[in-house]
Amino acid sequence: MSRIAFFADIMGTLFERRPGKAAVPSRAPIAALCDGLLSAQGEVSGMRLARDILQRYRAMAPEEKRGFFEHLAEALDVDSARVIAAAERYAAKRDAASYGELSREAEPRRQELLRRLNQAPGGTEDLVRMRLDLLQMDASPALQRIDLDFAHLFGSWFNRGFLVLRHIDWRTPANILEKIIEYEAVHAINDWDDLQRRLRPSDRRCFAFFHPAMPEEPLIFVEVALCAGIPGSVQRLLAEGRDPVPDAEIDTAVFYSISNCQEGLRGISFGNSLIKQVVDELRRDLPQVKTFVTLSPVPGLSGHLKAIAQDRPEAAALLAAAAKGDPEALGPHLAALKSLTAEFLLTAKRPDGMPADPVARFHLGNGALLHDVHALADTSANGLRQSCSAMVNYLYDLAKVERNNENFVTGKTVAAAKSVQALLPQGVSTGKKS
Repeated sequence: MSRIAFFADIMGTLFERRPGKAAVPSRAPIAALCDGLLSAQGEVSGMRLARDILQRYRAMAPEEKRGFFEHLAEALDVDSARVIAAAERYAAKRDAASYGELSREAEPRRQELLRRLNQAPGGTEDLVRMRLDLLQMDASPALQRIDLDFAHLFGSWFNRGFLVLRHIDWRTPANILEKIIEYEAVHAINDWDDLQRRLRPSDRRCFAFFHPAMPEEPLIFVEVALCAGIPGSVQRLLAEGRDPVPDAEIDTAVFYSISNCQEGLRGISFGNSLIKQVVDELRRDLPQVKTFVTLSPVPGLSGHLKAIAQDRPEAAALLAAAAKGDPEALGPHLAALKSLTAEFLLTAKRPDGMPADPVARFHLGNGALLHDVHALADTSANGLRQSCSAMVNYLYDLAKVERNNENFVTGKTVAAAKSVQALLPQGVSTGKKS
């Protein structure tokens, strides 16, 4: 926060107080408050209005919130005729003045409203929660337009350059540790003892990315296991009572859990260098570590198998075995599981040509290579349900990360080891060379 903004925060608070009385929010309709905020010239008055609007919003029922978003969509939309006229003037003149006019007309007034709401203390966090409310509503064309505005602004506000990497350990303040437990999205942390097993041993690391405007709210955190060799079972990796790997034997860093903490930032890219920064941090402390891999879930696999089960008997048999809840029932189906997992990750696509699996999109987008497929890697109830126990390693080869990322972004090429490609069923091809 700048000194001027800090001073404005203090002065705004002082001017809003009266002896013996707390500041009372305005009772004006929220639409009028929004208009007032857009016309406010002073930083202090704008901050007060922004605070009142956010306070009013927080108290709204779901239908009132929807009405608020619909007001933003319609009353604060662009004026298409003015945009067209400004575009024609810019096409004729191509000067700075006409370009500035076109830029102003092409931006809906609600984007400026969101910027001004961000002036309020804690405004960034409030707006992230506001977008989460929006994402949880049945989407209409009007609400989809609003989400594009949020995504546009958040893409700038949460640019990779603003994020701060912090090492999380047992000495980290309790309020942050509580959020690590709450936000763990891959392998649930059941209690403080479970968290301690992930943070205190000498062969464990945890890192979190924060934004300066939300210093007590992690955006992403990464849990790392230091190992001898590449693991193929998360149960063994997280086993209670296991002995830590001696420092002299550690040669591999395994990213076994990467959790996005803020659902209100869903779909907002933090850049493709987050994992690389964690790798750089580990290399400074542990120069003997040469291999950097994940042990990743395949959350879309069971859904894919259900979609093809009618035509693929091996997929139907695999699903039936996993449904028994007993990992031993999968014994006769392990080869089929590995083959079908490779097929899913290498060939199943969204309409835009990107891989269907969200974890694959994340790691491939960060420049990783699909390195290996493991059966019976996650034998928990969740692992059997979402992927019939399969997990995979994505390898971060620092010499190839940039090239892999470029190929994935420009050509949607899935970088995969030859051993993974060899798992494909006969006659199935990715259509591309890796």
